[in-house]
Amino acid sequence: MNLVLARIDNRLIHGQVLEAWVPFIHADCIVVANDKVAGMTFQRVLMEAAVPRRIRVVFTTIEKVPETLASEEILARRVLLLFATSDDALRAHQRGAEFTELNLGNMHGGKDKLRFSCTIALDAHDIENLESLEEDGVRIVSQCIPADRQMSWRKLIRHSGTSYGH
Repeated sequence: MNLVLARIDNRLIHGQVLEAWVPFIHADCIVVANDKVAGMTFQRVLMEAAVPRRIRVVFTTIEKVPETLASEEILARRVLLLFATSDDALRAHQRGAEFTELNLGNMHGGKDKLRFSCTIALDAHDIENLESLEEDGVRIVSQCIPADRQMSWRKLIRHSGTSYGH
């Protein structure tokens, strides 16, 4: 398996992923790792309908991410691995999903979340999750689309003027 991009994007499969990221990284497979979506047939069907037929789409639970990535159907593909949340990314990594870089794409606001860029809002729990991933050797960058310059998530937080005290 050739994992070409691991990304947190709470919208999962949408135009930005399909029109910018998939061609840029030459992905021919999208693995959506999220317990909720894995169990929602209607939402899976809607997402699959947006994806060109040449791109394989696989929905899996967080627990099954390592098994899914090691499956025969995935091994020869260029994989874009999508997580909806920092919890999903951390749990998958702890269960053995091997990725050395994590792209923060879209992490929208919510209760107790602070906005650090136009597409990234984090709460204290997100920051703890990202710190845990970083401690495990994962390089974490913010990059909305390929044309944007990558920025370290820590630099993003420092430059925002907003802080959780980390």
